[in-house]
Amino acid sequence: MDIAAERSVLAGIAPFIAGVVVVAVLVGAMWLNSRVRAGEPRRPLPEEQPRLPEGGPVHEERANREPDEIPKSELRLTPYEVHGNMGSRPSTSQERPRWSKGGSGSFGSGGLGAH
Repeated sequence: MDIAAERSVLAGIAPFIAGVVVVAVLVGAMWLNSRVRAGEPRRPLPEEQPRLPEGGPVHEERANREPDEIPKSELRLTPYEVHGNMGSRPSTSQERPRWSKGGSGSFGSGGLGAH
């Protein structure tokens, strides 16, 4: 009977101690969170928030560009030499280039393919 009584007391104390440990961990996490948030910069005030430009929202702009020619050289150019020398300019034709009539040129565009 004495052994059974000791087990029932331990069976009641163990969940209580586990609950106290869980509560202590949660309180510690909240304390740590408050310290981290205190070190962060303050939130911006309403007058510091971004505003729309005076002309209204900015919309997408499409333009085709043509690359400048690669300079002719006796030596083979490395990629960083080509990239540093190349620029682009607006294309004379603003029509989108197509691979085939009615297709976008992308793989898996849903068309029947070239026939």
